[in-house]
Amino acid sequence: MSFVFTMKTILITGGAGFIGSHVVRLFVNKYPDYTVVNLDKLTYAGNLANLTDIEDKPNYNFERCDICDFEQVLAIFRKYDIDGVIHLAAESHVDRSIKDPFTFAQTNVIGTLSMLQAAKAYWTETGRMEGLDKAAENAERCRFYHISTDEVYGALELTNLAGGDEPGGGPFGDAFFTETTKYDPHSPYSASKAASDHFVRAFHDTYGLPTMVTNCSNNYGPYQFPEKLIPLFINNIRHSKPLPVYGKGENVRDWLYVEDHARAIDLIFHKGRVADTYNIGGFNEWKNIDLIRVIIKTVDRLLGNPEGTSDQLITYVTDRAGHDMRYAIDSTKLKTELGWEPSLQFEEGIERTVRWYLDNQAWMDNITSGEYERYYEAMYKDR
Repeated sequence: MSFVFTMKTILITGGAGFIGSHVVRLFVNKYPDYTVVNLDKLTYAGNLANLTDIEDKPNYNFERCDICDFEQVLAIFRKYDIDGVIHLAAESHVDRSIKDPFTFAQTNVIGTLSMLQAAKAYWTETGRMEGLDKAAENAERCRFYHISTDEVYGALELTNLAGGDEPGGGPFGDAFFTETTKYDPHSPYSASKAASDHFVRAFHDTYGLPTMVTNCSNNYGPYQFPEKLIPLFINNIRHSKPLPVYGKGENVRDWLYVEDHARAIDLIFHKGRVADTYNIGGFNEWKNIDLIRVIIKTVDRLLGNPEGTSDQLITYVTDRAGHDMRYAIDSTKLKTELGWEPSLQFEEGIERTVRWYLDNQAWMDNITSGEYERYYEAMYKDR
């Protein structure tokens, strides 16, 4: 179902995080007539330093809030008269989910349910939503866009370990995740995201809430929290620390530059079909060990080290429990319907990314020291 876009007061959850900060920046700069509200709890992965370049813009607002706090979320809807939601706030690190699945269930499932319930309550209260029988009319007045992950689909078979041309498929296999792939999550993280996706779709089917879901492949780029592979390894190479590689490093992932993901979110939010799903991927599969070698080569070159200097830092460690072998997203639907495709080749994207982290070491040091967390704890302790 298509709709006429009229929404200009946009609530973006998780907007101080990695992907969220890029989406907030894009909306604030591209749409000066919009009111953009960044809602973030400022957990370890949220950092307002990611947004210093737009924090004084007149159309930007920040609210520190836990998405699980329904009453506070509803109050923010009322305060700003929210008519559009882009929901990115989530716990997202698989290793953390294995150690603490309760936190992932709380934030990703209960937090999403809280957001859905607040949206339904406020949009019903203000007449934007009039029930399931008015779904088309609802979609012209409000929208709830939920960002998810390709990990909900489970794992694809790795049929070509060496990589290369696969007729009709990708370099490592002839199968891709599509929008109709059955869910088969294998980690507490992916299970929690799968559950949240189901709640989003259920709110459309039960109440007529204008929802949409996108499932995206691995993102990389500036401002990513340094527990993730690419920024972690860039920083470790800079400091000559070990580069821990799970198993043999043969797991395959599809990588997408974060600004291309933000562009896709913008396009889908404005022109995508309500009650639909879109996959967002880079058609850019890499074995972990090959990706790591590209990072090493790039960092060493930019630091002026002789080629191969940091190869010795590679350290193979016990594989992660339930480690999916291959993810690969088919974005054909998004390209065909809305004309989106990645703008960067991986070589250009990784070059930009490495340069950014090397040029912004103060940002990295602030994160790795934990100083930013202590700052926010002091700032908000009485609020």
